[in-house]
Amino acid sequence: MAVERKFVEDRVKKMNVKEWMHREIRNAGFGGIDITRTPLGTQVTLFVERPGLVIGKGGRRIKALTEKLKEFGIENPQVNVEEIKKPELNAQLMASLLARALERGWYFRKAGYRFLYRIMDAGAKGCEIIISGKLTSERARTEKFLAGTMVHTGEPACSMVKTGFDIAIKKLGVLGVTVKIIPPDVTLPDEFEVKDVKPSETGEMGEANEAEKSGETVKEKETGEAEEGKAEEKSGE
Repeated sequence: MAVERKFVEDRVKKMNVKEWMHREIRNAGFGGIDITRTPLGTQVTLFVERPGLVIGKGGRRIKALTEKLKEFGIENPQVNVEEIKKPELNAQLMASLLARALERGWYFRKAGYRFLYRIMDAGAKGCEIIISGKLTSERARTEKFLAGTMVHTGEPACSMVKTGFDIAIKKLGVLGVTVKIIPPDVTLPDEFEVKDVKPSETGEMGEANEAEKSGETVKEKETGEAEEGKAEEKSGE
């Protein structure tokens, strides 16, 4: 049980770090975190929309974040900040921006379609946005916005679909926002490509067909001559 307990503890530690980091650098456009253990320590990579706000003046803020990570039990943390090149294709960032828009008073249906079109215009193969909670009344319900192709089951749903989640705090209660995106560079299992036949290959195929046809005509002539010979022998008898 010691090994299983260690795996669970490491996972809980990573989730706590992710939730804390999400709250701490929300204003910089949090798009995800990657924690990797190395022989020299723990590599922590932050994906944000505005790296300058995370680094701070003279690197003060990133140093403070590094010191705070030690309190979570992370040994020798090394924090790197990477800028998100295409924010529209980052599911976590889109979920956070959508949640902030709902908190500012956007109508949920307008916000859902606005972000859905924004993601699809960026080149995504598919997108699904789910907003759940007390949307229009005291009774909670779920509203879905879907465009393109979306995978819900199997291994592709785990490896090819990028998922982000955030919450929006409203007067009626808390709204949950889930964004699922299939990036444009992903090849789905049901996709196939029809290759064009080159002219040289077409010529080779034509020559092969002509050779087959000529071989068939020769065989037909031989069989015809053999039948005529048999008929002459019978008539001679």
